[in-house]
Amino acid sequence: MTIGTFGRLAIMAGAALAAAPLARGENWPAFRGPAGQGISGEKNLPLKWDKNQNLLWSTAIDGVSWSTPIVWGDRVFLTTATDEGKSCRMLALDAASGKIVWDREVFKQVPRKKETRNSYATPTPVTDGKRVYAVFSDGGFAALDFSGKVAWTNRDYPFYSQHGLGASPVLAGGLLIMTMDASSEGDDKLIGWQKPWDKSFVVALDAETGKQRWKTMRGITRISHGTPTLWNGADGKPQLVTEAGDVVQGFDVATGTKLWTSAVAGEGKVPSTVVGDGLVFTAGGYRGRDSVKAFRLGGSGDLAETALAWEQKKVNPKVPSLLFIKPWLFAIQDNGMASCQKADTGEVVWQERVGGGFSASPVAAEGRVYLLDNNGDTTVIEAGPAFKVLARNPLGEPTQASMAVSDGRLFIRTEKNLHCVGAKR
Repeated sequence: MTIGTFGRLAIMAGAALAAAPLARGENWPAFRGPAGQGISGEKNLPLKWDKNQNLLWSTAIDGVSWSTPIVWGDRVFLTTATDEGKSCRMLALDAASGKIVWDREVFKQVPRKKETRNSYATPTPVTDGKRVYAVFSDGGFAALDFSGKVAWTNRDYPFYSQHGLGASPVLAGGLLIMTMDASSEGDDKLIGWQKPWDKSFVVALDAETGKQRWKTMRGITRISHGTPTLWNGADGKPQLVTEAGDVVQGFDVATGTKLWTSAVAGEGKVPSTVVGDGLVFTAGGYRGRDSVKAFRLGGSGDLAETALAWEQKKVNPKVPSLLFIKPWLFAIQDNGMASCQKADTGEVVWQERVGGGFSASPVAAEGRVYLLDNNGDTTVIEAGPAFKVLARNPLGEPTQASMAVSDGRLFIRTEKNLHCVGAKR
């Protein structure tokens, strides 16, 4: 389970794997970790825990937010929205003790439309080791240094969606990049949601100043919530691979040039793209158009469906992202059905119910897959071609946030708390 190209991209993007102070362990600097794939290189992670075993600390967090915690060195960062979603806040906690080091309001927003499973602070922050960057549900951006001082804010991209904002920003080449897959707030609320439109875009801000470096319109698409992935093209240049309703696309990271578009029907796409072995894996969709698809990377222009490598309709996670561990592709569906597919063909190797409902994306480390359900309970399975449950770990608190992994610990955000799981030192 090496991260290979993904890790090299993450390093280039400023999300270095081992550059933390005191070389403590692998950082978890963004949604789904160092390379945005849900893969950790950490060792000696706990296999079993509950509130009486291997729970190092728990800290109450005010407000409602489903963003994932991120970790850099001895700091854990997370966002929240208090005052019924109006107050947009960033917090820093001490990773060893869980003590809140600072809690800063970055600006106020006007809460707008969202789905009940969403929150007013769902985008996961991202850090380059110097600053931590956040996006909130109204489309406002903020950058803070590690002392909690606000470096800049940007409110130039007001956001509205029938579902709310669910995607997270990524860092690459000194740029803070965010997808803005919105819908219309006009009289016809179906426009951009169920009716395709041409107003969605991808924007890159200068990470140092918060000023726009580029903005590229997607074309005809519909709303989505997935976080982009980085991939090295055949020319060695990094591409931003990102899915919206009805399309999966590649953009030049440096310039924002749209390099290619493949057609993948479905609106309200939530799972983030996953890349591996020259393929991009997509999932999600509603109204009978949900499936997992794999597209060949490396094309250019409007590819329609010519780059489609395979489609599998038996496996259809609508919210949790996929997990690629060569040569397997793992998934957990919203209804608790777990599966393993052959990544090159889509063939289902096994499909088993683990129980519960799921929103969080799975993570993997040490040959294990950690599946965190909506009740805060984690099923750990073997990352292989045979279904094997290794442990079931209850916390019994509602959650939809994906877990973070760093320095031999798991960080689990629930409705009211942030928990740190690991062996006592």
